[in-house]
Amino acid sequence: MAKLLNILPVTDLRQDAAAILKRVCRSKEPLVITQRGRAAAVLLSAEVYQQAEHERQLLRLLARGEKEIAEGKGYDLETVLAEADALLGAEER
Repeated sequence: MAKLLNILPVTDLRQDAAAILKRVCRSKEPLVITQRGRAAAVLLSAEVYQQAEHERQLLRLLARGEKEIAEGKGYDLETVLAEADALLGAEER
């Protein structure tokens, strides 16, 4: 079953913004802000936003890698793992 969205009219946001911000940060759930009965924006906690951005960047890198492999531009696994080991070794120093 689909998850129900938290929806709030912009007038309610204007009346009690501080409490609504606390609720969004505590719940870690997005809040859809409506204006004239239509979705106008989505409010997320900074933590949730940063996590979503991190995941989006990872997906972008994976998609780029898939494209490079399809074009024959990818690197073999041994080369990638050797480079990763070198980078991780440098971080430990």
